[in-house]
Amino acid sequence: MFDQLEIVEDRYEQLNELLSDPDVVSDSNKLRIYSKEQSDLQKTVDVYRTYKSVKGDIEDAKLMLTETSDKDDQEMLKEEINSLNKRIPELESELKFLLIPKDPNDDKNVIMEIRGAAGGDEAAIFAGDLFRMYSRFAESQGYNIDVVEENISDHGGYKEISFSIQGNGAFSKLKYENGAHRVQRVPETESGGRIHTSTATVAVLPEAEDVELNIKSEDLKIETYRSSGAGGQHVNTTDSAVRITHLPTGVIATSSEKSQIKNREKALKVLKARVYDMMVQEENAKYAEKRKSAVGTGDRSERIRTYNYPQNRVTDHRIGLTIQKLDQIMEGKVGEIIDALTMHEQTEKLEELNNGQL
Repeated sequence: MFDQLEIVEDRYEQLNELLSDPDVVSDSNKLRIYSKEQSDLQKTVDVYRTYKSVKGDIEDAKLMLTETSDKDDQEMLKEEINSLNKRIPELESELKFLLIPKDPNDDKNVIMEIRGAAGGDEAAIFAGDLFRMYSRFAESQGYNIDVVEENISDHGGYKEISFSIQGNGAFSKLKYENGAHRVQRVPETESGGRIHTSTATVAVLPEAEDVELNIKSEDLKIETYRSSGAGGQHVNTTDSAVRITHLPTGVIATSSEKSQIKNREKALKVLKARVYDMMVQEENAKYAEKRKSAVGTGDRSERIRTYNYPQNRVTDHRIGLTIQKLDQIMEGKVGEIIDALTMHEQTEKLEELNNGQL
């Protein structure tokens, strides 16, 4: 572990030198990359330097203890050594967590796609509830939300909706939402008062950056068309909707807001995210298997989380977490679930790190 920490500290010092190099300062791309790398290492270096400082203070206090015969001074030094020794395990534990490899996508914006699955109209209504939940959560984090494409259900909610969430660390918070979500409740249209079970699927894609994904213009087929909707303000009277197809992969993205220029930008952003996600899956079989099992087909049996309205209960099946606060969670207060999932993943990675698997 300490060999790794020395490498991290050396790299941090090297970045300090690079960031003061005139050639780097004049190159905005290099400056951005190096600044971000240094920022990512800052916390680890700070804690490691604190650790080394505490270890040094312990050695100094031990040396002073051997050089004094004053009883009061000896007692004071022993207390200081005891106090400093208690900090060592805490700092070592923090350093282990900081050395866990970070997901390179964690700081990125996300593209989220929610689709009503099993359950007909009730599934679409639930998809709408999930969109509202994520919107409220994003607002509480200071993130921005931008709807890209929506297919509104006649009875409320969405057959499907795609939207972007922009904000530092958005993917790190929302990546755990990837999968099939199940709801158990009595629909408003149900006269018999029977509890129905429906599902909606959520896909969370990291927004691809141009430096990671080079899409050539000749590989894109861009079409405009007149969007359709539920009537009224939803009807587009001009051919402003945009459909973009990535010819090498067949990936398609659409956007049907009022502005054709904005639609091109939004659709291209979603297209890049989908192509990037496809590339990651192809390169990483383990990731691909996780995504397949998480999102699945939206069948009732393939679920990561259940929202039970009669019992005001939410259960995340991956970690066995149950919270009796469904009313609050549907208002966007999902932080407790996200924190638990984050801690679970970090603990698993720490065990792999200790076992030499990372």
